[in-house]
Amino acid sequence: MTDQAPDHRCGSHFESGNSLCRVCQAGQGPLVDPCARLVAASPTMSKVLRHASSIAASDAPVVILGETGTGKEVLARALHASGPRADRPFVAINCGAMPGELIESELFGHVRGAFSGAIAEKRGLFEEADGGTILLDEIAELSPAVQVKLLRVLQDGEVRRVGSNVVVSVKARVMAATHRDVGALVRSGAFREDLYYRLKVFSLALPPLRHRPEDILALAQEILVHLPGLACRFSPEAQRALLAHRWPGNIRELGNALRHAAALAQGECVELEHLPDDVVNVPAPLPIFVPDPPPTAPPPRAGREQVLEPLAEVERRHILAVVRASSGNQAEAARILGIARNTLWRKLEAYQRTGGLQSPLGLLFLSLLPDLTELLSMVADLAI
Repeated sequence: MTDQAPDHRCGSHFESGNSLCRVCQAGQGPLVDPCARLVAASPTMSKVLRHASSIAASDAPVVILGETGTGKEVLARALHASGPRADRPFVAINCGAMPGELIESELFGHVRGAFSGAIAEKRGLFEEADGGTILLDEIAELSPAVQVKLLRVLQDGEVRRVGSNVVVSVKARVMAATHRDVGALVRSGAFREDLYYRLKVFSLALPPLRHRPEDILALAQEILVHLPGLACRFSPEAQRALLAHRWPGNIRELGNALRHAAALAQGECVELEHLPDDVVNVPAPLPIFVPDPPPTAPPPRAGREQVLEPLAEVERRHILAVVRASSGNQAEAARILGIARNTLWRKLEAYQRTGGLQSPLGLLFLSLLPDLTELLSMVADLAI
């Protein structure tokens, strides 16, 4: 009897908690072998995993970039499991999930009495990850004070617990992940440039799911078979809906949609009606509110088709009407129109150049016409 090749497929789906799947526990190299957590049928994702395979054995820091839900922690765990530290701890912390005064204690530990509530000594996560890997998720959320201390850890390989003068040597591979543009944060001064380049020895950018459509059905199939229920395949209509959706929440949104479908499906096949409404239905454009014409606007004459004019022409006629009603007084017309006087002057000059208005001197004459009329009337009375 011939020996069969070992099965290196994952025994659990991509979001089965913090524990490693059996392939990762065995260190079988999920970056190379098929893995439910790292589907790479698309050229974009295949390129990322090839790059990841080449740096898995290194101890240098790695920055993993990608939108929320693209699997940054999954990739970090696979890197850890594929390297020489696979039998050592993998520790992950979300840096944006707790305030700055607590994150320092979580990362570096504290001694008893270091602050109010510190009733016992505590090891930090860097010490817990000694010899293994620590993932600093959402690292862009760290405060400037914690960034300084993290830089010192990376430079010296030592941590100092809060409230202590004793340094502790640690040797943990540091991985950082974020969905934000750290380069832009560095340029704005919100993130330390020296820390960024200390972390960015290697960089991996995970593409959003909408940029890897070849992976959608393969990911959906792997996720579905590990969910409770009988469902294990998709109807053609359901497949088309999965491919047509943009997946702004990426793989996390896909997983939630399939949990919804698996709960509703009564048999082995997921039908279109089992998928969430926002996946099945393409959102309709928002209706445009067109207000009714003001009461003073004359209605279109009966029996005649209403003439639709460009907005610029409507604006021109309205401005000229206000100027005439103001007897050519541009200051008064600008006040009524709610625009600056020089803005009104420029518009009138533009109308004059295009032949839609008499010259500005003509408007000046209009503004003086009432006074001239009154003056002539007074002269006539005196003559009598």
